Amino acid sequence: MARVVIFSGAGISAESGLSTFRDTGGLWEKYRIEEICQAGCLSWNRENTLAFYDARREQLASVTPNTAHYAIAKLQAKYPNDVAIITQNVDDLFERAGCKDILHLHGFLPRLRCEQCGATHLIGYTKQERTFTCKNCGGSFRPDIVFFGEAAPMYEHLYDAMQDCQFLVIIGSSGNVIDMDHFALHVKVSILNNLEPSDAINERVYTKVLHQKATEAIDEIVEDIERFMQG
Repeated sequence: MARVVIFSGAGISAESGLSTFRDTGGLWEKYRIEEICQAGCLSWNRENTLAFYDARREQLASVTPNTAHYAIAKLQAKYPNDVAIITQNVDDLFERAGCKDILHLHGFLPRLRCEQCGATHLIGYTKQERTFTCKNCGGSFRPDIVFFGEAAPMYEHLYDAMQDCQFLVIIGSSGNVIDMDHFALHVKVSILNNLEPSDAINERVYTKVLHQKATEAIDEIVEDIERFMQG
């Protein structure tokens, strides 16, 4: 397993222009989260939910990876067996920058999932055809996104990935959804990069804290990883 784990949240994608939950005036502000991203909303608010994710895919098509995504891709290409990327984000910006084997903890926006058998289907940035059904079982498709209140099966892989981690980098995550502090306590080196402090994160457990944009902090982060890998 990889010795270096890079864990990212919405902050890294926000620099590419993607709205986050907490943005003012962003895509999320026009909707009530419990109506389009809560367990069960597909049953009672299906059309509005599907339309919301159509809009998110349309927005995703309009943005591009930023320098932080590209720097991480370059680092992973240099150390393919030693750098793992785990993200809470559902976008494909890491993939488009050239990163491989991304662990998406909360799903993947360009993909649909059958509600009956779990089969997946890539649709990219297009709208979901409402009459499109699963070839395997005839079931209906939904966005391949983990809604609030639903099980998140990829979390199991997060714990697996962290077992051999010696150098942990957290970029653009408030800590409100996933607490990474306890992982930071058990690695040799840990770097936290957020724009500002978060009440959900204990910054004292990290080796280094960088209150900067990801695109501004990434060079220092990469240099620290390089020294660790060569040390």
